Amino acid sequence: MQEEQEFINQLLDSKTQNQAFQRLILDYQRPLYNHIRNIILNHDDTDDVLQNTFIKIFQHLKNFKGDSKLFSWMYRIATNEALTFIKQKSKRSGVSSETIQNKAIDNLEADVFFDGNEMQIKLQKAIALLPEKQRLIFKMKYFEELKYEAISEILGTSVGGLKASYHIAVKKIEAFVTTN
Repeated sequence: MQEEQEFINQLLDSKTQNQAFQRLILDYQRPLYNHIRNIILNHDDTDDVLQNTFIKIFQHLKNFKGDSKLFSWMYRIATNEALTFIKQKSKRSGVSSETIQNKAIDNLEADVFFDGNEMQIKLQKAIALLPEKQRLIFKMKYFEELKYEAISEILGTSVGGLKASYHIAVKKIEAFVTTN
């Protein structure tokens, strides 16, 4: 924890800020990309949201209170940016967020950055049917293999509630996959 605090101090110090922020990007670019991609499903959109995420992190770093880990705080920003992006996209196109998600799933097969098979597309379709919070919890636990405690910090939900939501999501996905 002391090492993280030293790193945060480097990020806030104008003398070391640029070098520290470059290190932050190197360390977190891939995990944040994967996290955002799990939510948005489209590579180009994910790159845009990732860039916005790092901008927000940089702009708001001085407001980081240290109540959670830096990792959790950044994931919360990335999650909010991804969800906001989907909502804005649905508003601009005049369709629901679910329609946007389903369209993204339909486009996965043509996406050169997606290396999944037919079963993984079926899994994505099942996940898209989940309520937003269950969908986030499932993706963070299943795809990103985050611990419940980390997800709890990111989403601001109790560990018990997360476990219940994950269990319900798994049951819904199992039911969809076996009947379709």
